[in-house]
Amino acid sequence: MRYALLLHYPEMTADDLGPDALAEGMRAFADYATALDAAGVLISAEVLQPSPLTTTVTAVDGALRVQDGPFADTKEQLGGTFVIEVADLDEAIGWAGKAPSVSWGAVEIRPSGTHFVDGAWTTFSYR
Repeated sequence: MRYALLLHYPEMTADDLGPDALAEGMRAFADYATALDAAGVLISAEVLQPSPLTTTVTAVDGALRVQDGPFADTKEQLGGTFVIEVADLDEAIGWAGKAPSVSWGAVEIRPSGTHFVDGAWTTFSYR
């Protein structure tokens, strides 16, 4: 079985953390990802861009509703994730609108900022 490990912690900028704490955090996550990779269990590692870049899609009332931010109108639990690679946010919204759960919950869309593959971290920006 596959599991998504969704890491929740206070969102802070690099300036909030300071250079020493940021460097230590990056080392710790690199070590963790390397250990998972060495164990043969790492499928994908993603560091998400800040939550203000999130787009949430719902269609509970039958009409597709797109809103900025990770803000659902009701309390919900995260039930799963799909990682997709598409050309732009519009295409991602199209796919989110086709998710089976969009009719009874929210699909949060957040660009990936950093990923770990083939033993190295790669960082990129969508904006």
